[in-house]
Amino acid sequence: MNMTRRQLAVAAAASASLVALPVGAQGSAGALNLAMVGEPPTLDPVMSTADLVITIMQHVYEPLFTWDANWRLVPMLAGAMPKISNNGLRYQIPIRQGVKFHDGRTLSVDDVVASLERWLTVSPRGKGVAGDVASVKAVGGEVEIVLKKPYAPLIAQLAMPNAAVMPKDTLAPQLSKFVGTGPFQFKERRPDQYVLLTRFDGYSARPEAASGLAGKREAMVSELRFIPVPNANTRVEGALSGQFHYADQLPLEAMARIEKQSGVSPVLQSGFGFPYLVFNTREGVMANQGLRRAVQVAVGQGQMLAAAFGDQRFFAVEANHFPKNTPFFADAGADRYNQGNAAKAKADAQAAGYKGEPIRMLTSRQFEFHHTMMQVMADQLRKVGFTVDLQVVDWATLVQRRGDSKLWDVFMTHSPMFPEPTLSPPQLGEGAPGWWSSPAKEKALDAFNQQPDPAKRPALWAGVQQVVADEVPYINMGKFAALGARSDRLTAYEPKLWPAFWNVSLTR
Repeated sequence: MNMTRRQLAVAAAASASLVALPVGAQGSAGALNLAMVGEPPTLDPVMSTADLVITIMQHVYEPLFTWDANWRLVPMLAGAMPKISNNGLRYQIPIRQGVKFHDGRTLSVDDVVASLERWLTVSPRGKGVAGDVASVKAVGGEVEIVLKKPYAPLIAQLAMPNAAVMPKDTLAPQLSKFVGTGPFQFKERRPDQYVLLTRFDGYSARPEAASGLAGKREAMVSELRFIPVPNANTRVEGALSGQFHYADQLPLEAMARIEKQSGVSPVLQSGFGFPYLVFNTREGVMANQGLRRAVQVAVGQGQMLAAAFGDQRFFAVEANHFPKNTPFFADAGADRYNQGNAAKAKADAQAAGYKGEPIRMLTSRQFEFHHTMMQVMADQLRKVGFTVDLQVVDWATLVQRRGDSKLWDVFMTHSPMFPEPTLSPPQLGEGAPGWWSSPAKEKALDAFNQQPDPAKRPALWAGVQQVVADEVPYINMGKFAALGARSDRLTAYEPKLWPAFWNVSLTR
């Protein structure tokens, strides 16, 4: 395929601006250079739902449970699946014996209890669970969690990397030490250069065969260097040149070039996740539910997805949160999806009392598809008569700003596709930016979360999806594929929810 002059210019500029790697990085067979979308806002996974933080720190910290390749919940730091009382209120979780932290100490029940208490207090996901938890304590060498009412997704919540287990004496509002049980340990962070993890020779691997995120994990390389590369074209050029062993979140239009380049292969995950718009329901112009509904009417998801992804193989214009032929597929609220009706939206905005206030829309070019979709959306809203303040910032700044309800009205993000609906998106909880809270939400989620019967939960999920469509705390954009690139020297790499680099090796 011939490149246009513009494409050649972009490629040349990107090649000229490839990042400088740490000394010795390009010559070490035991070190992986991993191009990420930007600088992580924190290295504390408990404090953030950002995928970038999870991608890096899942190598350092581990949760009690995780998912295997068939999306079954299985133990990680837990010694076995929990014993659950008949009324669904008491969970007894044994802890694996002999597991070492990176500082040489042995994992104890007290470490787990303290970690879970911190998770319930400060984590956006943990805060969403905390209201249902009566107590967490050590009982007879096990962790006992007592609930106020049944909560079916508890083990799935504890399987998220945000529910990381840490040594009790390292816990603080702001971590100063990053000590976990994972196959890699934290070594160094140089802002805007890299986060360096090194192999932990004392790692206590599970005995089961590797499967998805579960089973045996082995650090087969000596170092992982997570390098912030905010420019997507630079990540592409670095992957093609062999500078990076893996490059994350690449523009889908780069796939043809990657397929043609020797020594590098595309990593394509179809139906990887969904982009979505989050509204500030706490204060500002979008706290008005009527105006959120007017924006919902104005938005045309199909146009936004087409602009961002181009080839229809890479996206799906669907209202449903979960794909067809999966347990939680539902078409509730589909009539409010992909409307793109400027005339009706204008009338709805006027009826809701819109006076021309600016809508502060946050986006970042670290995820280029976010930026493209927000540009299209801004045009759609201007046609309605909304005043748009589109603010393009780096991803770390966006994550920081979205935590302050006074600084924004709308931001774009995305979520991988999880097997448990309450995990995705975090806005279904109480602590995530957006701060959605309402009686209808509470009623629908309580019915869904308190139902232990897997056969009855899908219909109740449809009720939650309908409340989302009615109250518009966020807008689901549809489905998208994710593209990365790996060096052919990187062997045994398998795509996961978040790129993971245990059980992989680097050939000469």
